[in-house]
Amino acid sequence: MDRFIEAQILVATVEAGSITGAADTLSLDKSVVSRRIKALEARLGTKLLNRSTRTLSLTDAGRSYYGRAQSLIRDWRDMEDEVSGADCALAGPIRIAAPLSFGLTQLGPALIDFQRDHPDIRLDVDFSDRKIDLIADGFDIAIRIGRLDDSALVARKLGDVRMVCAASPDWLKNHASIETPDDLRGAAELRYGLRQGKSWSFLAPDGSRHSVSLDPVMRASNGDFLRDAAKAGLGLVIEPDFILCDDVRAGHLVQLLPGYVFDAPSVYAVWPPQRHLARRVRVLVDSLVARFEGRPPWSLEGLKRSN
Repeated sequence: MDRFIEAQILVATVEAGSITGAADTLSLDKSVVSRRIKALEARLGTKLLNRSTRTLSLTDAGRSYYGRAQSLIRDWRDMEDEVSGADCALAGPIRIAAPLSFGLTQLGPALIDFQRDHPDIRLDVDFSDRKIDLIADGFDIAIRIGRLDDSALVARKLGDVRMVCAASPDWLKNHASIETPDDLRGAAELRYGLRQGKSWSFLAPDGSRHSVSLDPVMRASNGDFLRDAAKAGLGLVIEPDFILCDDVRAGHLVQLLPGYVFDAPSVYAVWPPQRHLARRVRVLVDSLVARFEGRPPWSLEGLKRSN
């Protein structure tokens, strides 16, 4: 049990930002907190914290230990809540990592509604396209889009995404009609910067698969920026429907080639298999499935518009 107490003290120190803050949080003397951290470092044979009179920061080893200790403590509290029945009130923290554009346009409104329905839950959301380590970074779940390449994670499908080709009405007025993907050759593509290669694979209406090679005139690491560039008439985009749906419906962009499927990834909630999923997290995932499954709110299915 001493080891668990040491983990609690280390986590409290990091979260408080100081030994004094941790001592206040845990109702301990500063000397006890400092001594416990030193004992932990001595037992592990490595330094966990860089300490000075004004600052405190984690070493690489400390960052790894902190993430896993934070997860362990959270699981311990969840276990006690479940046994005691306290989690029936759906109270406590949920840490979520989500991609930026999807997070802001689609997940954000869903989380706001969820928080409104469950005011005792404390959401901590990281909207970022960076790759995160759920265990080391202390997240309960992550939202991922695409084909999952990490079979070690438990995944639950939330909904489907479809890549949409679109351009502004003004851009289309000054360019030849686009009836098939071959008509895209030579067009000014605005390309998501993290996508490799020039070719787009697509499924034709007859079910056959083909590809078309495009030479992008602009690259960017943010789909919202590229959407705005397309609205300004700088070229066409092939982007997820959750980024383009509002502007296509409003007529700011025109969906091209609606009968062709360039890609159809899925949206997943993922978590490590060894992690106990607290009831509040399970309820959140259930609510996202109910909101996004079937025909999700960003779907353009049935909207047949072209130039």
